[in-house]
Amino acid sequence: MTEPSAGWLEGREHVLPVRIYYEDTDFTGVVYHANYLRYFERGRSDFLRLAGVSHNGLLQLPDPAAFTVTHIAVDFKRAARIDDALLVRTTYDAVKGPRLFISQRILRGEDLIAEAKVEAACIGMDGRPRRPPPGLVDAIQPLFG
Repeated sequence: MTEPSAGWLEGREHVLPVRIYYEDTDFTGVVYHANYLRYFERGRSDFLRLAGVSHNGLLQLPDPAAFTVTHIAVDFKRAARIDDALLVRTTYDAVKGPRLFISQRILRGEDLIAEAKVEAACIGMDGRPRRPPPGLVDAIQPLFG
């Protein structure tokens, strides 16, 4: 059995292909707006996975950690439609204390469909902000601009 693709890295940018299925769309065949958040989430998670950081692994640490999105601003440019082949492009821009700053774009060919600026926080199991584990920062630090 083969592992699903987590995409690939192009320089410091992670690229994840996403196909639009009927379940992603409304009755007109246009992607429902909330689904873009799912595609962005997949891009962020698979970026970390390729960098050697898994969400499950973070939970198994002696001092477990997780992430929560604290702010996301999405700018919708064009509609994606059923059967479109999209690319989710993700860059981790900076880590400041417990916060991670991330830029994301969704493209269909050269056409920009949506872009997002995301702020996520690393949290402990008590839900309080904490610095990301050193292994996580070490894994993604070389990919900062």
